[in-house]
Amino acid sequence: MRFLKSLYIHNTFFVYLAIASSCFLLSFWVSILYPIAWIFTTVIAVLFFVDVLLLYRFKNAVNARRLLPDKFSNSDKNPVSITITNLYPFNVLLDIIDELPIQFQKRDFLYKKSLSTMQVHDFSYEVRPVERGEYFFGNLNIFASTKLKIIKRKFQFQNEQMVAVYPSFIQMQKYDFLAISNRLTEFGLKKIRRIGHTLEFEQIKEYVQGDDFRTINWKATAKRALLMANQYQDEKSQPVFSIIDTGRVMKMPFNGLKLLDYAINSTLAFSNVALKKHDKVGMLTFSKTIETFLPAVHKLTYLNNILENLYNINTQFNDSDFGLLYAQLKRKVTQRSLILLYTNFEHISALKRQLSYLQAISKKHMLVVIIFENTELDKLISQDAEDLQSIYHKTIAEKFSLEKRLMVKELQKHGIQSILTAPEQLTVNTINKYLEIKARGLL
Repeated sequence: MRFLKSLYIHNTFFVYLAIASSCFLLSFWVSILYPIAWIFTTVIAVLFFVDVLLLYRFKNAVNARRLLPDKFSNSDKNPVSITITNLYPFNVLLDIIDELPIQFQKRDFLYKKSLSTMQVHDFSYEVRPVERGEYFFGNLNIFASTKLKIIKRKFQFQNEQMVAVYPSFIQMQKYDFLAISNRLTEFGLKKIRRIGHTLEFEQIKEYVQGDDFRTINWKATAKRALLMANQYQDEKSQPVFSIIDTGRVMKMPFNGLKLLDYAINSTLAFSNVALKKHDKVGMLTFSKTIETFLPAVHKLTYLNNILENLYNINTQFNDSDFGLLYAQLKRKVTQRSLILLYTNFEHISALKRQLSYLQAISKKHMLVVIIFENTELDKLISQDAEDLQSIYHKTIAEKFSLEKRLMVKELQKHGIQSILTAPEQLTVNTINKYLEIKARGLL
């Protein structure tokens, strides 16, 4: 039974049968074709059994292994490696079919390779997940055939391998590396001129030429009979919170990725940068209830806690309760903090309904409201209108695009910082805003 399950007929075998059948049919009119048909059929049968003998004579004649990373990075290309070894004493033709997780909706994976005896072959392919969660790979199927191409023998390896898809740690590592190597401008991150002094005192030192004369400490100068100056350092360990709205407005997809996942990837990358800048980072998610709250902590190992919590976040089909958010921040976050609020408003009326809560939060904290541009509307706006219907669609698109800009103006009018960004540029624009606030000493 196992023999039959692993035996597959090659396409060329059916071609041979078709030729033999045609000869038998034509032999009714041309008698000489009858013995030719029998000879041809006999040859096919002999080749069939020879092929079976060659392929099934050796028990474990092909070895294959799929190499998966510990976890996949969401929205990034992740490599999957396969190693194949031919243990037959002759050359074989291999068809490799890997059963990819159902989330990829790909059922046409096929890789062909000819291997000589004892040859080891490595190859890899890339997958791009767009949802967090568990991804199950099925069987790694290898179909081996000889040069006769009569039958194929099926080998199966590594059934049910699972890989968890986490928020984009590849993006996080990319910005981490660029920050260290001072190449952030290549990805759009700006160098911002530092204005004034930060307020954190470090020490009193002797005044040297070039120091700001406004930092001279006259009391210390009188005691030492030398010009002494105060030295300041960048303010550190300031609390920074990433707040993610998990309501229905964050369910909208762009390029296959939900707004929620863009916010999650940005939170991870931004938290890593803030920790490297010696600030304390925390996180909160909410919709109808407060789902996750992590207090602000300055530890590099704390990033693992953030990563695990981000992995388990899902959108809810509810309208988010901003009043509950304000109450939670008032109770749990007592020190003035930088609050990055990832949310979205499609209509200015929706913003105005929540504006009183946003104003109340901004009175005690440095609040930055992050809302998303609808990039699909930009495509409609840029197209030429050719008929009445396209004019109508373009007008409506321009109206919605204008409302987004009006939201930014409305927030600015009430002294609330904001970011209006395309989903793909979210991480860069968020880090830029953070660096700008730090450089200007607004927190």
